[in-house]
Amino acid sequence: MPRLFSAYVIVDWSAASKPTTGADSVWIGVLKRDVRFRLAFESFNLATRAEAEKRLGLILADLKKRSERALVGFDFPLGFPRGFAEALKLKGEPWRAAWDELGKRVVDKPTNVNNRFNVAAQLNRLLTGEAFPFWGAPPKDVQTTLTATKLRPHGPGDLPEMRHADLAAKGAASIWKTYYNGSVGGQAIMGIPLVRRLKTERGDAARVWPFETGFKPMIEADLAGVDVVFAEVWPSMIKAQGAAGEIKDLMQVRTLAEHFARLDEANKLGAIFGPPKGTAADVVRDAEREEGWILGAGA
Repeated sequence: MPRLFSAYVIVDWSAASKPTTGADSVWIGVLKRDVRFRLAFESFNLATRAEAEKRLGLILADLKKRSERALVGFDFPLGFPRGFAEALKLKGEPWRAAWDELGKRVVDKPTNVNNRFNVAAQLNRLLTGEAFPFWGAPPKDVQTTLTATKLRPHGPGDLPEMRHADLAAKGAASIWKTYYNGSVGGQAIMGIPLVRRLKTERGDAARVWPFETGFKPMIEADLAGVDVVFAEVWPSMIKAQGAAGEIKDLMQVRTLAEHFARLDEANKLGAIFGPPKGTAADVVRDAEREEGWILGAGA
């Protein structure tokens, strides 16, 4: 069986409010074949999200020119917990409606100055009228509907704290946490509009897993006419390998790209695009309609 992909791109995103490089900034790892058809890795550490988006565009254009299909993994959730779109009274497919809503609300300047905390506060106001479910902000960004610390636990009648995938991954953070170490909410608010633009620019040649592909094992026939598949990944699922003193973010994007490449070479990558064995039908439906899934979680 042929490999599903020729290149593996892993994006470690950042919600930083100013240009920054090194640890906790944007890293893009690209594993692709060189002129001798051997896999070779290169990385890019970009100071701003605008530079990173431009670089991703160039990477994908180059791979398309070479007729190489890419798997692109982003280290933030691509969907919100079930019920999010309905609670906001959004129309259409829940995942796409949520993406469009963020696309309208998020402002991200070339300098990295952004309004992610305001967006979280606005969504809280619409969802509950209080500082819930989003939480976490530096003192200067705290407001009536966004507190520095968690307002209260999730209870009956609230949106779930965790997605099904977060529970399957055992240790993944909740998207509602928008600040502090280990948070992914800020990255998701700033990252989903990026993936939305990349998808829109490429139309049907780009597919977002599992929303547009289905939550099922993937085979070559599923990818006819497809240049790129966008997926959510969680680098911490695989122990990062690297030299002493190497930046952890760099080690993680390289290790994960190599992991997916090895699975693909062994014809095992397609299987992890499907649900773990024994996954309930309602979980599959939630993943496909709204929540998304972390590639490899629970496998």
